Amino acid sequence: MTMALTAHTTAWPRRLAARIAADARHFQIAALTGLLGFNFAFLDFGAAPLNSALAIGTALATQTLCSRLLGLPTLDLRSPLITGLSLSLLLRADAPWLHAAAAAIAIASKFALRIDGKHVFNPAGFAVVALLLAAPGHVWISPGQWGASAWFATLTAFLAIMVLNAARRADVALFFLGAHGALLAARAAWLGDPWEIPLHQMQSGALLIFAFFMISDPKTTPDARLGRLAFALAVALAAHWLAFFWQMRPALYVALIALSPLTLVVDRIFPAGRFAWTEPSRTGAVR
Repeated sequence: MTMALTAHTTAWPRRLAARIAADARHFQIAALTGLLGFNFAFLDFGAAPLNSALAIGTALATQTLCSRLLGLPTLDLRSPLITGLSLSLLLRADAPWLHAAAAAIAIASKFALRIDGKHVFNPAGFAVVALLLAAPGHVWISPGQWGASAWFATLTAFLAIMVLNAARRADVALFFLGAHGALLAARAAWLGDPWEIPLHQMQSGALLIFAFFMISDPKTTPDARLGRLAFALAVALAAHWLAFFWQMRPALYVALIALSPLTLVVDRIFPAGRFAWTEPSRTGAVR
């Protein structure tokens, strides 16, 4: 009896650790929560406690309400928590209720804007663009200039998530950052600008969150790797054009949302298996 109890006691932490490691959202939640806590404790990125609480709380409440209205058998709050944390770090507004509105729009879009069971838009990105269009001058994006040390620490943490399995969509984040950086470098070379300019443009915390939590959202990116490469390149090109030819500040988000419906076409051109947050078991059921 004692041996069986000991075996059960030692096996339980291993099973829990395996369940946590099997789903990338746990690592994402830990990274974003740590980043938000760092904002409050050490370096002010502009995220206010009340606004963050409204964004996170409304995201969780909207997920719960929509799940109940649609009669879904299970309630999973991990994805809306990621959305609320992302909005807390990215979105700035001159009224607290706008943060709650952004979270409600983001989560509602997951349920309303989907085709063949797949989200059309990244929820946080859709909410950001919707509010930028609906309330110009009252909503803006954090510039994300956190300082070099915080930027490198965040990049290291996000890369660690990718190494630890993560969302199996790390490639699209790297494709996008590579394309975006190459375009900035090419522009600097064309204009004769010093290399410090594109390096400074790349060292943005908002850019990291966009790359690792928006354009790489596994529920809204193409299923095939070649499709994700094409999608990342298209978003980088569109964002570059909007930013430098139209002088549009939220160019990344507008480009992502404008091109997101094309993922449905890309999936037909390059068919591949649909993403699931956890690997299927041998019986075909999702763990």
